[in-house]
Amino acid sequence: MPSTDPIFVKITQLLPFVLILAFGVFLLPSQSLAQDQQEKKVIQLSGIILNADSTDAVPGVNIYVPKKGRGTSSGRFGYFSMPVLEGDSVVFTFIGLKKQTFKVPDKVENDRISLILTMEVDEIALAEIEVMPYPTEEEFKRAVIAMNVVDPMSISRANMSPEMLLRWAESMPASGGENFRYFQQGQMLQNQDLYGPRPLRILDPFAWSQFIRSIKRGDLKSK
Repeated sequence: MPSTDPIFVKITQLLPFVLILAFGVFLLPSQSLAQDQQEKKVIQLSGIILNADSTDAVPGVNIYVPKKGRGTSSGRFGYFSMPVLEGDSVVFTFIGLKKQTFKVPDKVENDRISLILTMEVDEIALAEIEVMPYPTEEEFKRAVIAMNVVDPMSISRANMSPEMLLRWAESMPASGGENFRYFQQGQMLQNQDLYGPRPLRILDPFAWSQFIRSIKRGDLKSK
């Protein structure tokens, strides 16, 4: 048998009205919010971002409207342009510079806003940090006492030894005078080769006659 309790009957009769009322309570704010967004005018926000001295542009600045999913970044010359709504708060952030916020007016006559923004350096003072190669001061003292210090004069004497100087001389590039002499010799040989191949002294009969006379005179004997 179905229940005939009068309280239960009243509740079942009022249930549709309660559901309609609850649905209207949740629906009205969303409709009013949508109407507010529809009534807000779209503004084209453009501008240039400069440093604190207004001498250099700041590229790569992050520009966005929080919780709205709209944003951009400044270009190479600090220029930016993005659509915003009336009443939006536009945030400008960059590493090493102070964060800034620009509030779009609630009522704007024109559909464009031009902005010149200067961003100051954000100085962060860090606490002093001492870096030690040893965990304790006692270990550091023991390491200093056990250190084998090399005499600087011994290093200087080793670098100025004849063997080291000879090695440096062999690896040293040619000087300006040597390069000039080498170039002049090359030019002289090139001029000699213009009129034919170079003569071979071993086939020259006059050279052979001079060589034979020097042997007869004893020029080649050791003195």
